[in-house]
Amino acid sequence: MKDLKGKTVFITGATSGIGKSAAYKFAELGANLILAARRTDRLEVISSDMISEFSVKVFTIEMDVRNYDEVKSKIESLSGEWKNIDILVNNAGLARGLSKIHEGSVKDWNEMIDTNVKGLLFVSRCIIPLMLKNNSGHIINIGSIAGREVYPMGNVYCATKHAVDAITKSMRMELVDTGIKVTTIDPGLVETEFGLVRYRGDAEKAKTAYTGMEPLTPDDVAETIIFAATRRENFVIAEMVLLPKAQASTMVIKRDV
Repeated sequence: MKDLKGKTVFITGATSGIGKSAAYKFAELGANLILAARRTDRLEVISSDMISEFSVKVFTIEMDVRNYDEVKSKIESLSGEWKNIDILVNNAGLARGLSKIHEGSVKDWNEMIDTNVKGLLFVSRCIIPLMLKNNSGHIINIGSIAGREVYPMGNVYCATKHAVDAITKSMRMELVDTGIKVTTIDPGLVETEFGLVRYRGDAEKAKTAYTGMEPLTPDDVAETIIFAATRRENFVIAEMVLLPKAQASTMVIKRDV
C-alpha cells in the first residue's frame, strides 16, 4: 500500500457527496489537499475541520470548472509545493432533469456538458502539464454506470458520462509512456445531493431513485478512490464499476415496495 502522507491531492466538487468523502479519507491518511468548489462557505468549514482533526495542509479554491479562463488562472496561481500535485480527482459533475430529447431543455444540456465533459477537460488540461514536469501523478475520473449504459430520458447525462469514459481511455493511452496513472471509477446509485441537483431542490422527486432499496454511500465510493490511489507504482486500477447489492444495471433494480 502506497503511503499518501504528505502527498498533494486536488479534488473538484469537494464540498459534498463523493468529493467531500474522498477529501476526508485522503486527509485521514495524511495527504495535503487542494479543494476546489463553488461554495466558499462549505469550503471554509471543511478546510478548518480537516486542519483541526488531521493536522494536514489544506488549500481551498473557489472555482467553477465550466469557466476555462478561471480554471487556468486559479491553477496557474498555485505556488510552491501546491504545484506538485500527486493525485487529481475529477469529481465535479451533475445531472439536470429527465426528459425525452425532443422535449429537453437546452439550458440543462449545456450545464451537463459544460460541467461533466468540458469541466473535466479544462481541469485536466491545466494539471497534467504540472504532473508531466515531475513525470509522476495519478488522475482519477469519477464516471458513472451511465457511461457504460443508457436509460430512457437520461440521454444527455448518459452521453456526458460516455464522454468521460472515452476521455479517460484516451488519457491512459496518451500518458502510457509517462509516470502518470489514469483511473475511472463508475458508480451506480449513490445517495448524495445528485437527485436534489437533478430536480432543482425537489426533495420528494430526489428520493424516488432510492425508493425501496439501499444505495451506496459516498464513503463507499471514497474507499475505492483510496484503494486505487494506494496501489504500488506498477499496479494501475484502470476501471472500477460499483453497484449496491440491489442494482444490476441502470434499469434493473430490486425494490422492496
